[in-house]
Amino acid sequence: MSEISSAKPPEDTNATGSEKPAKTKKGSAVFASRSRTSIGTLYSWPMGAWFSLFFVVPLLIILLYSFLKKGLYGGVEYKFTFDAYIKMCNLSYFKIFGRTLYISVLSTLITILLALPCGYAMARSRHQTVFLFMVIIPFWTNSLIRIFAWMSILGNEGFINQILHILGLTESYLKLLYNQQAVILVSVYMYLPYAILPIFTAIDKFDFSLLEAAQDLGAGKLTAIWRVLLPNIKSGIVTALIFTFIPIFGAYTVPLLVGGKDSYMIGNIIVDQVNKTRNWPLASAFAMIITVVSTAGVLWMMSSSKKEASLKTKADGDRQ
Repeated sequence: MSEISSAKPPEDTNATGSEKPAKTKKGSAVFASRSRTSIGTLYSWPMGAWFSLFFVVPLLIILLYSFLKKGLYGGVEYKFTFDAYIKMCNLSYFKIFGRTLYISVLSTLITILLALPCGYAMARSRHQTVFLFMVIIPFWTNSLIRIFAWMSILGNEGFINQILHILGLTESYLKLLYNQQAVILVSVYMYLPYAILPIFTAIDKFDFSLLEAAQDLGAGKLTAIWRVLLPNIKSGIVTALIFTFIPIFGAYTVPLLVGGKDSYMIGNIIVDQVNKTRNWPLASAFAMIITVVSTAGVLWMMSSSKKEASLKTKADGDRQ
């Protein structure tokens, strides 16, 4: 009995001693999680305020202006109306929208077709840093200077016409400037780096042993690239499409400087409505079209990325 009674206190002491550290650990874990949550909330406030102040608020102002009445001497009158959206239904504006869509889509497709071999060559090269440096160099120069450089190249007295005239290939100067072809050419040049970089990043992460395995199974090089490489770099291609199409769709500098009457785009309408006609509601309505198209593109990119991630997760689960 004495041994049993003497053995009980240590058991009770151990039990109570083990309960206290457990409660202490549980309390410290709850405190740590709460502190992390509060710190995360504290960090997110400046970002949320910045995002709201410089993105959400201007967008809401443009949306509000699109439903207001045009002021007599510019600006807006705070009277709710659909006049701006009714004026947008004009046939001439539909033609400009179709022209903008045509130039944007064609320029984007050409840009992607040029960016794919460039990104592939950069990913397979040993001198990736040098090529990346060469792609980024144009960003160091002002966009207007680059556009004026193309004007000096394509103009009637430009470099190309001078060479053709000296070689005797043409008697008169070719009209290479102030048309849709010039707008497409300069747009491709301006936004080609935006397509090369995401495609290069996607190809650089690709496992090229899959191409070798496809060729061992009887696929040709082009078939292996089409059936194996392109589906695996889909995220990079989609990102390149968005980064190229959206700025071209809303551009106004390139069609203004190198385009003609057949190159008038939505961006030019917005600038003219603000500066010349001073019809702010109509300009805001056209700006909302660009915003809707851009938002649709971003949502498409996000959905495709989620689908690709889910497919990869499913494939990894099947392998395991």
